[in-house]
Amino acid sequence: MSAVSSSQNFNHGFPAPGPQDPSPQKVMDHVFFLSEGEWKKVREEEQFDHIVIGSGFCAYAFAERTLTVNPHARILIIERGPFFLPQHFQNLPLPYKQTLGGLSETFPWTLAAATATQPPGKISWQHGMVPFYGGRSIMWSAWCPRPEEDEMRGWPRAVMDAAKSHFTTAEDLLNVVSADKIDAGRSADVVNLINDTRPVYGIMQKALQERLEAGLDKIDSATRSMPAPLAAATGTSSGVDFAKFSTPAVLLELSDRQATLEAQGKGSALRVVTDCTVLSVLQQDGKATALNTNRGVVNVGDANLVLAMGTLPPATLVLNSFPQVKGAGEQFSAHFITSVVARVPRKDFEFSEQLGELELAAIYLAGKSKAGMQYHVQLSVLSDRCPDKNAQKSERYAPDVVATASLAQLRSSEDYLVFVCAVLGELDEGNPENHLRLSGGADPTCNVTLKVLANATDDETWDTMDEGTFQMLERVLSPEGAQRVEYWHGDPDDGTWSGERPTIPERRVPGLVHESSSLPIGDEEGAVVGTDYRLNGVENVFITGGSLWPTGGSWNPTMTMVALAQDLAEKLEADGGAEAAR
Repeated sequence: MSAVSSSQNFNHGFPAPGPQDPSPQKVMDHVFFLSEGEWKKVREEEQFDHIVIGSGFCAYAFAERTLTVNPHARILIIERGPFFLPQHFQNLPLPYKQTLGGLSETFPWTLAAATATQPPGKISWQHGMVPFYGGRSIMWSAWCPRPEEDEMRGWPRAVMDAAKSHFTTAEDLLNVVSADKIDAGRSADVVNLINDTRPVYGIMQKALQERLEAGLDKIDSATRSMPAPLAAATGTSSGVDFAKFSTPAVLLELSDRQATLEAQGKGSALRVVTDCTVLSVLQQDGKATALNTNRGVVNVGDANLVLAMGTLPPATLVLNSFPQVKGAGEQFSAHFITSVVARVPRKDFEFSEQLGELELAAIYLAGKSKAGMQYHVQLSVLSDRCPDKNAQKSERYAPDVVATASLAQLRSSEDYLVFVCAVLGELDEGNPENHLRLSGGADPTCNVTLKVLANATDDETWDTMDEGTFQMLERVLSPEGAQRVEYWHGDPDDGTWSGERPTIPERRVPGLVHESSSLPIGDEEGAVVGTDYRLNGVENVFITGGSLWPTGGSWNPTMTMVALAQDLAEKLEADGGAEAAR
């Protein structure tokens, strides 16, 4: 077999050299995605059972589960962006961390002036989208807690049951492992060997999670704690035992599997097109009939159209394409953030002499305000005796490299445990000041205005979660109490340690994450999406992702998003496939 691209008349440089301008995108199109010619043929000749917009978690979960149930299902995945990273940036060499933010994040909305001009310590912006193949899966933190039933406040019973029945399969798909199980069952000799190559989630992990669980009642607002569930298990077959999950590689594997099945007459090929933006959906008589894209019109035919493109972009598409749908974008929730970095002398802990040169821990703490609004702490702990030597290992294997200790913080703490607290609270979804609405702009992908303001309920939640974080550190995790806890003040690379708690402007992050609730699901008249995931008033459009959340909760949403995408796939393939869902 030739190792180069060739054709019958232009083969291996004869009679002329041939094209000399390959690009990564051209290579990927030639091997995995639809080339320009193939895309033209697909649009003009092929019909599909499901057309999926997006290539992130929900798109992959939906496609994988659909094709597991029915390998002959015909699926087209449309991704707005090009190929960028082959896998999660944290699995790549350390300099790839610099791809976070900046040009790798877009904001397809106008931020309301009332939000953008808020003072320090208040919400003033919303994190954007990652406009590439794989979406935010290539840059997420990978925390995957299961929400408990009382944390799914206001969710329809049918949707809660659907999520709970798919939690195990969703965790399997995302390779979720509990932080205290990463090195479970290994002998002391093997653990010592592992510690030569990467940090151990071992003695410190178990001791601190047990300490927090035993002292939970000392935190006034805490409800539960557990070792962090992380989408980072890859199994021994790969030779790697800690790798963050992302969709680019597994989607390619799924595509390759389906191509093989199609060649054997046992399935249908999975079609994927990139650099293709859906501008609007055409409809007739309450049914989506075509997609208007920047690469031509796509005939929907009898396909189900699945919006798997995040939280705000699907709401924008609905606002522009389906004016008969009431309530789209009128509700909004997200997570506001407090960031606290603290340290406690290592010698205060009875296990201090047992620790290796570099050890990590990852723990999840949940709590509620008096009003019942939720928060959680994503606690990362580092014990690093040689920060300069271990810098690359520390960031490569950190539970959350977006929220981890800086080199300056670690260099000044060689004799300490460093506690990094990313604290997330739920924004009140009932605040009428918060919404996404059409702005009248010419570009239908971003002609919306996002307005978000904290109300009194949010202020109470924020105060509660901040105090809960300080109580966790001072009352429970520090063996000698508050007098041994020091906090970092100032820029991560240029600050100082002090026994004083950081002030509100110092600790509260202005940007929101985990946006949700723009197309809430429900069985009542005012819901935008029915409990069958169908957009109300539209026959063949279905919604996945955080936009469905009736309330945002505080728990990380990805695993539950995947669980519901799997449920949608099963529902659409049940009793005869796509046609039976209508």
